[in-house]
Amino acid sequence: MNYLVFQMDLEVGNPEENRKIIERWLEANYNDDLDVVVLPEMWSTGYALEELKEICKVDGNQSTEFLQSLAKKFNVNLVGGSIVVLEDKDIFNRAVIVNRMGEIVHTYDKMHLVPMLDEPKFLTGGLNQVEVFELEGVKMGVIICYDLRFPEIIRDLALQGIQVLHIVAEWPLARETHWNTLLRARAIENQMYVVASNVTGTKLGVKFAGCSQIIDPWGDIVQKLDQEVGELRATLDLEKVPQIRKEVPIFDSRVPEKYRKL
Repeated sequence: MNYLVFQMDLEVGNPEENRKIIERWLEANYNDDLDVVVLPEMWSTGYALEELKEICKVDGNQSTEFLQSLAKKFNVNLVGGSIVVLEDKDIFNRAVIVNRMGEIVHTYDKMHLVPMLDEPKFLTGGLNQVEVFELEGVKMGVIICYDLRFPEIIRDLALQGIQVLHIVAEWPLARETHWNTLLRARAIENQMYVVASNVTGTKLGVKFAGCSQIIDPWGDIVQKLDQEVGELRATLDLEKVPQIRKEVPIFDSRVPEKYRKL
């Protein structure tokens, strides 16, 4: 399965310009063999938290519709990062997954909100559990940024049989070591591919880590960026997942009846 991952330097509070950036980038990097494109967290607005409600009122569903039209135009599956969505009085940080036909096959609202960025003051945490989705018949999952620190939800997805976990993020440079360590840990402990798209650049006084990467089920880094704007290209050998799970059968070795309920 052929992947293309975007590490983006976005324009804070400017969905229209960010849509242009993504479309130009995909036009420049598209090829016929491409299966899945991955975008970062809150690519349309960035962390313009105090402006989000007004942006949502003006922008409406344009970013969702943009993802759908982009998938159809380029005939690719999109792990469309996340966008902000206004529902009644609540603003959700929502990951959107779109197939080649432009159909929304899955959404996930970020459940763990970041206290260090005052997210709980402006956003509503997701109300639903994590769920599996499929692209091209492959079971996958998606989480958003701070969710990476909570292994419970990722193990939940692994036990549902996912082979690829996507992490879309705006992770700061100040915690780059945590980012790199946790991504590899999640791949190793769940024996699955981890595909991570982060932003780069400095926004509203915060410098972001970049370090978008693809990690295989053994914990080896397949491709990785530093802090530059750019893309990752890789072919995921999905046969590695059952092979490694057979070689080191951690799921068969689990004894959940002996674990304390969290």
